[in-house]
Amino acid sequence: MEISLRWAEQFLMLNSLQLVVRELGSFITTYELIDFCSEFNYPFRVKELARHINQPGLPSALARFRYFMKHPTSKTAPEDLSLHEFLGHIHVYHSAKATFYAPSDLCGSGGLCRETIYSTPYFRGGRRCDTIFVERDAEKSGMEGMDVAQVQLFFSFSTERKTYSCALTNWYLHDLDAGPDEDTCMWEVELEQVDGCPPVEVISLDSIVHGAHLLPIYGQSVVPPRFKYFETLDHYQAFFVNHFVDHHAHELIVT
Repeated sequence: MEISLRWAEQFLMLNSLQLVVRELGSFITTYELIDFCSEFNYPFRVKELARHINQPGLPSALARFRYFMKHPTSKTAPEDLSLHEFLGHIHVYHSAKATFYAPSDLCGSGGLCRETIYSTPYFRGGRRCDTIFVERDAEKSGMEGMDVAQVQLFFSFSTERKTYSCALTNWYLHDLDAGPDEDTCMWEVELEQVDGCPPVEVISLDSIVHGAHLLPIYGQSVVPPRFKYFETLDHYQAFFVNHFVDHHAHELIVT
């Protein structure tokens, strides 16, 4: 992992964490973690940061992440994770830039395309936390090898002379046995809930495959006229995973 730092306009810090290149079907992606917002807007300590962003599960999720870093073959984490609590500085980012090579798409130079994944409290009038595809099993294709998650926070931390770039996520569950919806041919997902609250997990950025686009599954009632678009993920119960949004998503999901 290569880290490069330089000052952007108005003395704001540009942080770039270059990640590995990997092949995903018929196109290849690389990832950079980018943020033009001053990181000093957030607390540096994990417990203070958890209170600031109203995510009380962040400290324990980060402790689990550090445990599995040291014990990659372990299937479960112990209940007592006090030895893996992180006491150093956390650096927060508002976006991640995905640059990917798609030979079938000539919109860029030789098929080079770019997208930005956001997790920011301020975006065109409201909070924006994008959804993503996360690789779970590299041996399987499509939704059998991926899960859908929503990014609540992009951040990085350093320990033992190594920097880790991560995302704090909620998960959207799908039923592999049921398969895609018969009428729309799209997968259905629902926000994972435990005791009425969505659990959080810290993942490495190199497990992010691509941005995901979810369509709400509407009920029988009328959408309120003052409903805001950025409230959609918070108010609907179930969603379709839209593989028609672009042909990159279609290549990922439909195999």
